[in-house]
Amino acid sequence: MFALRNEERRVSRPAVTIAVWGIAVGLMVMILSVCIVLGFKKEIRQKVIGFGGNIEIINYQSIFNAEAQPIAFSKKMLGEIKATKGVHHVQTFCTKTGMLKTDKAFKGVVFRGVGEDYDTTFLARNIVEGRLPRFNSKKSSNEITLSRSACNELQLHVGDRVYAYFFAEQVKARRFTIVGVYETHLREFDGRLVFTDIYTTQRLNSWESDQYAGAEVLLDNFNDTDDLTTAFVKRYNHTQDDYGVDYSVQSINELYPGIFTWLDLIDTNVYVILALMLVLSLFTMVSGLLIIILERTNFIAVMKSMGATNGQIRRIFLHFATRLVLRGVALGLVLGLGLAFLQKYFHLVRLDASTYYIDTVPIEFSWPLLIILVVASLIISVLTLIIPTYLVSRIHPARVMRFE
Repeated sequence: MFALRNEERRVSRPAVTIAVWGIAVGLMVMILSVCIVLGFKKEIRQKVIGFGGNIEIINYQSIFNAEAQPIAFSKKMLGEIKATKGVHHVQTFCTKTGMLKTDKAFKGVVFRGVGEDYDTTFLARNIVEGRLPRFNSKKSSNEITLSRSACNELQLHVGDRVYAYFFAEQVKARRFTIVGVYETHLREFDGRLVFTDIYTTQRLNSWESDQYAGAEVLLDNFNDTDDLTTAFVKRYNHTQDDYGVDYSVQSINELYPGIFTWLDLIDTNVYVILALMLVLSLFTMVSGLLIIILERTNFIAVMKSMGATNGQIRRIFLHFATRLVLRGVALGLVLGLGLAFLQKYFHLVRLDASTYYIDTVPIEFSWPLLIILVVASLIISVLTLIIPTYLVSRIHPARVMRFE
């Protein structure tokens, strides 16, 4: 009798272990997948928004021209935009296309001039050498911040002086001092943007002090971008500034559709991973429960001979299986969240920034989404386990006793 019990434990224990770990590993992978994708999308979005805000208000003619066309903003208009619910900050900017030239190389760039109203948080966070230029709207500092890739290409360093040439009706030359080097790993921006003061770019464009290339609107929540863009379109689109020029409102999604379409496609990969992991977890759990039921045919036969119904016996096995699911979910939560926290704060897994735009695997927690994921996995697992319990109804006490 004891030998039989020991044999049953020896057979069923691997099945139980595999079932529990199947749930745990599946949930762990799902948690990590969601956190990594959310983190990746957030990092890329923040970098793109750091270069242009969530919404841009520009001259309508700038849409059809390679060079930015001037547009004026009154203090009243900027105040109205900033007072809009959901708006975090408003800042003006001015651009000018030019060329940096050294004795050995040259490079076409876009000078982006900003003033005292510029939110330097993003740029300061990505400075790798030196400092930011003195952003001034009243006088020129002749200081610039270049990207690391541009510095490497032109063989320049912090403290070097470089000539810039600007082409219009006549060629203009300026000599700038490099005071800082930034790096965001976004090649589309790093390779061409040079930051300087807004006074310099306004003078290079021969614009008035209240004329800019546009205004950038930074929002508190990225998810409000479409709604606020629609509101600003209704309020400002095709209205005119003091010089009779039409305003045009564009969201960051419209300005860089390729980047945000690519980010949306990443969601498809997550859905596939979640589906595969859930199927794998359910398969191991159902297989484990079937093995346990088949091992307990004697127990089922005895229970039925004592008057127990199929429903009562199914509930016993379902209760046992639910405990295993809960154990697997708890283990998966500990593993998934534990690994996610380790990666978030210690950056254990590194990436090639030239390929992935970031140098470490990003992690972002969305607790409502994770709660939904865990609860949904738990409910689906328990409901799925009802199916194999119907095997109990096919076990007949007389047949079992005949082979004993």
